Amino acid sequence: MRIFFFGLSMFLMFNMVACSNADTKGIAAECTANTDCKEEGQTCLTQFKGGYCGAADCKSDSDCPSLSSCVTHSDGKNYCFRNCTDKAECNANRTAANEANCSANATLVSGSKNTKVCVPPAGN
Repeated sequence: MRIFFFGLSMFLMFNMVACSNADTKGIAAECTANTDCKEEGQTCLTQFKGGYCGAADCKSDSDCPSLSSCVTHSDGKNYCFRNCTDKAECNANRTAANEANCSANATLVSGSKNTKVCVPPAGN
C-alpha cells in the first residue's frame, strides 16, 4: 500500500511540473527574450511591460497560436493575444507587477463580440 501511494505521489508531482512547465511558456506568459516563448509561432513582445509571449503583425486569427486571437491594439498594431474568460487565466504566468487584464473591449480583427483576450500592460 505504501509503495502504491509513493508511486501515485510521484506520478502526480511529475505531471504537475510538466503541465506548469509547458504553460509557463504559453501565450501571455511573461518573458524577456524570444527563447522564453517555446510554443511555435510566438515571440517575446518586449514593447509590453514584463514582456508578453505572443505574435505581432497578424492579419487574422489563423495567423495566431491556438487559444489566441488577432487583436488591433491601441498602438495601431495587430497582435495575437490569449483568449480568456477571467483575469486569473491571463496571469498564471505573470508577476503581480505585470498583470494582464481579461478584456472584452479589445478590437478583434475577426469582428467577434463574444471573445475576451488577455491584454498586457502598456510600456516597459
